[in-house]
Amino acid sequence: MIRFSLLVLSFAFLSCGSKEQNQKGEEIKPSVEKLSDEQLLDVVQKQTFKYFWDYAEPNSGLARERYHPDGVYPENDANIVTTGGSGFGLMAIVSGISQGYITKDQGVERLNKIAYFLGKADRFHGAWPHWIDGNTGKVKPFGIKDNGGDLVETSFLAAGMIAVREYLKEGSEEEKAVAQKYDVLWKGVDWKWFTNNKNVLYWHWSPNYAWQMDFALEGYNECLITYVLAASSPTHSIDAKAYHEGWARSGGIVSAKTKYNIPLILKHNGAEEFGGPLFWAHYSYLGLDPNQLSDQYANYWNLNSNQVKIDYQYCIENPKKFKGYGADYWGLTASYSRNEDGSVGYDAHMPSNDKGVISPTAAISSIVYTPKESIAVIRNLFENHKSETWGGAGFYDAVSLQNNWTAKRYLAIDQGPEVVMIENYRSGLLWKLFMNAPEVQQGLMKLGFKSGKYNF
Repeated sequence: MIRFSLLVLSFAFLSCGSKEQNQKGEEIKPSVEKLSDEQLLDVVQKQTFKYFWDYAEPNSGLARERYHPDGVYPENDANIVTTGGSGFGLMAIVSGISQGYITKDQGVERLNKIAYFLGKADRFHGAWPHWIDGNTGKVKPFGIKDNGGDLVETSFLAAGMIAVREYLKEGSEEEKAVAQKYDVLWKGVDWKWFTNNKNVLYWHWSPNYAWQMDFALEGYNECLITYVLAASSPTHSIDAKAYHEGWARSGGIVSAKTKYNIPLILKHNGAEEFGGPLFWAHYSYLGLDPNQLSDQYANYWNLNSNQVKIDYQYCIENPKKFKGYGADYWGLTASYSRNEDGSVGYDAHMPSNDKGVISPTAAISSIVYTPKESIAVIRNLFENHKSETWGGAGFYDAVSLQNNWTAKRYLAIDQGPEVVMIENYRSGLLWKLFMNAPEVQQGLMKLGFKSGKYNF
C-alpha cells in the first residue's frame, strides 16, 4: 500500500514537471480561467490600495510622494509626503474600509494618526505646502520659491478631509471625534488670503517670497476643485467674482473647438487642440461628481468624457505608429517617462506631447467615463503584460511597449485616482460623501452650479 502510494506520488510529480504537447510537438499552455470584470477591478483596487496602506510613510501615515520598490530614491526623498496625493489617500482609506480591505477600526486609527500629524505640520495661512517631511512635519521646498502654502495641493487634501468627515460623522464617539478633527483642519484654510485681494485665486504663497510665484488659477486645468472649496468654506470663503472673472476668464474659458467631431467645450490651457493630460479629468472629480453637473460654462460630464474619448481616439489613430497603441492600450497623462537616453524622467503626456509612454492611471482612473474602454486596458495589462507592469502596489506608473520599458515605480497622485475612481464606478461612495456635504452644495450654488443628481 505504501509502495503504491509512492508510485502514484512519483507519477504525479513527473506529470507536473512535464510539458503537454500537441501532435506537432508544440507546448500546449494550460488554460487559465479569466477573472470577471468585477473580480478584475477588485484585484486592481485592492492591490493599488496598498500604496496608501502598506507603503505609506510610517511616521505620519500619509502618502509618500513616491514609492520605489527597489529602495533607490532621490536624496532625502523616501520620507517626503505629498499633500495632494495624501488627500487622494484619505479617500482611498475610506474606500478600503468600505470594501473590507481593512477593518473600520484600523482605518479610523490611521485617519486619527494622519489628522494629528497634519494639525502639527507647517501651514501658511491655513494651507499646507506641496511637500512635507514625514518625520518632522516641516515644509520640504518643491522649488526655491515654492516653500510655503500650495493652495491646489491643499484643495485636493481638503476634499479628502470632507469625505472622511462625512463618512465618520454619524459613527461611534471615537469616529465622531476623528471627523471633528478633519472638520477643524479643512475650515482652517484661509482661501480668501490666496486671492491677494484680486478676483482670482493664486496657487502659491511663500513667507520668504510672498506672491513672487505669481501663478493665477485661470482655467482650464486640474484646479476646478480649488474654486469649489474656496467658495464652500464657511470661514474664509471667496467671492463668486473670483471664479467668474478669474477661473472662467469672464467667459473666455469656453471653447467652440472639436476634435474627431467631439466638442472640447472648454479651452484646455496649452492644449486647445486635443485637450490636456487626462489627470485633468480626474483630480478635481474624485469627490466632485460630474454626473448631471453644469454651470453657465459647461456640462462637466460631457467635458470630461469628451476629453477621455479624444485621448482614446488619438491612441486608436496612433499617428506616430507607436507599438501597441489601440483599443486595449491607450491613455496619456502626466507620469514617469522615458527620456531619449533611456533614463527615467517625468512628463505630462497628452496627444500634443506623445512620447510613446502609456500611463496605466490614465485609462484606469477614467473608468467612470469609459468603462468598457478602460477595462479593456486593465485586462490587457493584467493578462498579457503582467510580468512587466504589475507590482506590489498595482500597475507600475508608466510603460512603453515601443521601447520595451517600464518605470517600475509608483506616484501617489497616480495610484490614488485609480483606487477612488474604481470605487466611484463600483459604488459611487466618494461622490456621495463629498457632494452631500452641506457646505459643498452651498459653495457650488454660490458659483452658479446645478446638479440634477443631487437636486440643487
